[in-house]
Amino acid sequence: MLTIDPKEVKSPVLHGYLLGAVAPRPIAFASTIDKDGNPNLAPFSFFNVFSSNPPIAIFSPARSGRTGATKHTFDNIKEVPEVVINMVNYSMVNQVSLASTEYPKGVNEFGKAGLTPIASEKIRPFRVKESPAQLECIVREVIELGTGGGAGNLVICEVVLMHVSEDVLDEHRQIDPNKIDLVARLGANWYSRTNGSALFEVAKPLLNLGIGVDQIPAPIRNSNVLTGNNLGQLGNIEKLPSKEEIVLYKNSAAYREATEKYGKGSNEPHRVAKGLLDDNKPEDAWKVLLSE
Repeated sequence: MLTIDPKEVKSPVLHGYLLGAVAPRPIAFASTIDKDGNPNLAPFSFFNVFSSNPPIAIFSPARSGRTGATKHTFDNIKEVPEVVINMVNYSMVNQVSLASTEYPKGVNEFGKAGLTPIASEKIRPFRVKESPAQLECIVREVIELGTGGGAGNLVICEVVLMHVSEDVLDEHRQIDPNKIDLVARLGANWYSRTNGSALFEVAKPLLNLGIGVDQIPAPIRNSNVLTGNNLGQLGNIEKLPSKEEIVLYKNSAAYREATEKYGKGSNEPHRVAKGLLDDNKPEDAWKVLLSE
């Protein structure tokens, strides 16, 4: 493996490796104003939420890696400790990128990026109308991590009001990940899009106590077909199926369909089980594996 000591490489080099490794990162499209009421709009990918009670978001407008100068967003927050964090989806990503241009102070990035400012309800900075979700925040604290180029400034924000577009809600009035179509940052010029085949579900082990991979029989655990992810799915089962359940499944149409669909090549039971696991059917996969 490539080993990197932060003390032995230049900051821009380390910055590039960090952005490539810690990814994808959500984007805080931050709207602020200065003491004279001039708006500013800029994206930051050192960002996430860290609490829901109270609702806290943190982002970091780091100092310029070239000059060490602070961002206008940071300067504005020191003058007016309020910010709207607008979420970024695919339909606006190029406009958001344009807003990251280092325009001189006083230039209105809403106009430059062709985005629409709308009034907030509890704070002074404007929201971005095109954003699918907007967080009105007051700034609780700013933690300056350094004075050199690339040094971060943690802006700790409390969400005082949240706005979500009706267009991105599902039938339960929850945010639908396909409808909101968010984007995230990687290294260099790369972004990712959380939509379509990029989305997948992993069952959370919240209500059950999984048996763990260490309790999977060795012939299954050491399979040449099953992957580490597959073993994790098998280990998340709370209890193994009974002999009766296995017999019933082996005599079912579902078993015949699974063997026809996945059972090609050698080591057939493991291949069938892998197909079932890839279709998120761990209980059925166990029934196949234990029927050998």
